[in-house]
Amino acid sequence: MSLHHPRRRRVMLGATLAATALLAACSTGDGVDVDGAGDETSAAGGGGEASGEVLVAGIAGEPDQLDPQSTTSYFSFQVLENVFDTLVEPDENLVMQPALAEDWEVSDDQLTWTFTLREGVTWHDGTDLTAEDVVYSFDRIIDENLSNSWRLSAVTGIEAPDERTVVFTVASPSPNLLANIGGFKGMAVVQQENVESGEIGTAPVGTGPFVVDSYASGESIDLTANPDYWGGAPEVAGVTFEFIPEPTTALAALQSGEIHWTDNIPPQQVAGLTGGEDVELGQVGSNDYWYLALNQDREPFGDVDVRRAISFAIDREAITEATMFGNATVNQTAIPESSDWYTEYDGYTHDPEQARTLLEGAGVAEGDLTIDLMVATDYPETVQAAQIIASQLDEVGIGTEIRTLDFGTWLDEQGQGSYDMLMMGWLGNIDPDDFYYGQHHSEGQNNYQGYANPEVDELLDAGRTETDQAARKEIYDQVATTVADEASYIYLYNPDVVQAWSPDVSGYEVRGDRAIRFRDVSL
Repeated sequence: MSLHHPRRRRVMLGATLAATALLAACSTGDGVDVDGAGDETSAAGGGGEASGEVLVAGIAGEPDQLDPQSTTSYFSFQVLENVFDTLVEPDENLVMQPALAEDWEVSDDQLTWTFTLREGVTWHDGTDLTAEDVVYSFDRIIDENLSNSWRLSAVTGIEAPDERTVVFTVASPSPNLLANIGGFKGMAVVQQENVESGEIGTAPVGTGPFVVDSYASGESIDLTANPDYWGGAPEVAGVTFEFIPEPTTALAALQSGEIHWTDNIPPQQVAGLTGGEDVELGQVGSNDYWYLALNQDREPFGDVDVRRAISFAIDREAITEATMFGNATVNQTAIPESSDWYTEYDGYTHDPEQARTLLEGAGVAEGDLTIDLMVATDYPETVQAAQIIASQLDEVGIGTEIRTLDFGTWLDEQGQGSYDMLMMGWLGNIDPDDFYYGQHHSEGQNNYQGYANPEVDELLDAGRTETDQAARKEIYDQVATTVADEASYIYLYNPDVVQAWSPDVSGYEVRGDRAIRFRDVSL
């Protein structure tokens, strides 16, 4: 999800992504092998009667729309996580588990995936969910080339042989298919009538634990509990999402009891909240990452030595501390250390002398280069970081002109290639393919920096079809190392997920994928 969620208006952070944007706790079952079948398990709902109380959540911004397949705003996905379902979904360890599909099996040749839907699932309007609804949903993503169509690039057909069976055929073995169809609510199953009526953007009909009741633009969205939810009725009567853009205001509202939950917390105040009695603090590492990207279609950034010089010129520790106040982990690659797919890499240090040497070798004289650095007001950390980065680049004779835009304009400028350097983040990543293919394959839909390396393309293509996990890990180790060596992205840090809630709230767990799930919460 952009901050980014994959593709142009991908779940980007800030609220992304894409997806994905981009962009996400309770387990509904045991882990499943890529070539095995999902275990049939009980659903994950609380199953209790609604308490009559409404949980009030303070989020940092307003959704751009409520169509899960079209939006890439994280603010949208915070709400939609509670309204829609996917065929499968990640548990707290980001292992894919049954959701609308109670189990699945994969053919011996790995080219056919057969999903069996749960019985008795209904839409919020009371009509039955069928396999045709699932086919419609994925066909819509593909046919309309929606923001996450790239996730289905291997799919050659989707059929519904009966009301509870959905069959996917793929062109080649696809070890990332489960993550692609269920990693976040951008791949949610939607109702055809709701889409064709044009109401899905403001009055969506889902199958999830809560129903959209009202939407006051600029103020809040009210959800009510779905008593017929397949996972059991939520214990709270509903959830109200209030839009509170100022972090200090959101925290004050939580401490005064005006709201019950927020993830909009001033980073410099996180440490002081630990162990307090007025709020519960949840903090875990995330799969998100923040980075700089240089436009390789503009001189001199097509020269790898210029990009490497900038990577040596910046001080990642100083940037991370100034923007995140210790609530992040410095990383020179995309995937965090907590992941099984992590690649050890320490190719760069803060070395202004090495930066000057590389610039001189590339024919860039001191004082001759001024960089247009594009950041977004919606993500204050980028604005703060820009000042520090400008100071660090000044040390090696590079000037910086900081251009601060609203996120919508920022996305437009990125898409048009109207920048020298930008800072942003991606969230909603689970499979290693999520971290690298779209951003660094020469034909990747999010490769706005113009990076092209045939060796990396070959590796990324191979990673999409390799079913042996050890061999696949070796592929992505090579990808991560080459991408960092050639500074396609200049990686900065993996931020923590930090959320806080009232002591009156029970049953809530903070998740590394930033999925905000209130279905098992009680007050």
